[in-house]
Amino acid sequence: MEPNRKVRKQGLEHFIKFVRELPCPSPQAMFAALQDHGYRGQDHARRALCLMAYRHVRRVKRIYVDGVDRAELPRKSNFLCVGPTGSGKTFLVEPLFGKILKLPTALVDITTYSETGYVGQDPSTILTRLLHTADENPMLASIGIVCLDEFDKIASGQNNAIFAGAGTTKDVTGMGVQRELLKMLEASEVVVPLDLTHSSYADHVVMSTADIAFIAAGAFSGFQQIAHRRAMRDQIGFGRDQVEGGLDPDAIAVDFSAEQVENVANFQAYGFLPELVARFTRVVPFKALDPATLKDILRTDVVQRMTREFKLEGFELAIDEAVLDHVVGEALRREIGARGLSSTLTRNLEEVEFGAFGVDRGGEVRVVLRDDEIAVDID
Repeated sequence: MEPNRKVRKQGLEHFIKFVRELPCPSPQAMFAALQDHGYRGQDHARRALCLMAYRHVRRVKRIYVDGVDRAELPRKSNFLCVGPTGSGKTFLVEPLFGKILKLPTALVDITTYSETGYVGQDPSTILTRLLHTADENPMLASIGIVCLDEFDKIASGQNNAIFAGAGTTKDVTGMGVQRELLKMLEASEVVVPLDLTHSSYADHVVMSTADIAFIAAGAFSGFQQIAHRRAMRDQIGFGRDQVEGGLDPDAIAVDFSAEQVENVANFQAYGFLPELVARFTRVVPFKALDPATLKDILRTDVVQRMTREFKLEGFELAIDEAVLDHVVGEALRREIGARGLSSTLTRNLEEVEFGAFGVDRGGEVRVVLRDDEIAVDID
């Protein structure tokens, strides 16, 4: 047997073994496992993503292990997650696909990409990042997951980049990136550079995206206002006042309805190619996290990590319940969701940490609420 042919055969055998051994828990089991990985809330969205994940793995197994013809199976699914910042969109992807299902998973900030030929990363290097997470194995990468974070920022109406030479050196509209994503989200052959480089002379590999699932996520600030304006366009009198009256144009932590996100025309008005939005099998709305969920995240994640760090430094950290309620209230007031939970505590603990960490002493650090302000005592 020729050496190259032998290597290819060994690579295929390794790939089939990898697919065969992929875990494939039920959607309900994935839902529960996410809770164990610290994910809270978003039950509706979590169910949708768990079902999509199950179908992805079962489809891959049926094609590569059971030998079912791909043409007889449903096409791969791409999901678009829409919801306010700090609601857990991208945080859902990594534990679900990377940790529970053990699939190659690449989280990509789409705002750094530009149309081919312009300043910025070439969209084809999105698959280069997936290739790197698959240990440079194109076959493993070809069944992986790509999460396109900040997806809303490539909308033509949202990209306001202005600098010297913008008209000739930067794809400022975002439309070029959208056009290049069209073929990638479909089942197509893409020339993928092996390194994150701008050189056209770098080594490349051809990868099929027929079995790569894409999950896009974005806050879509201002989307609800666009949807409302379109909804009231044909309304007059009392009905129109009703639509306008309940909408705060400055609100960030807003909830999107299924009707709003399932209307492709709303995305077109926002600045997206309708054919790109149509590439997504499902648009999943995420809700702003409620106080109870935020408090649960604060207690089981943020506080536990801080307590562990203080213990490693020789201190016992105690945080009053009133402080937790205050921190949750601040996160809700600032409309930044779960992202704002740790920042408030960190800011108030910095002075004590600066004076106590690395010093050969121990004691108790107590965080309390005095006159509606967080105070820190150390004994």
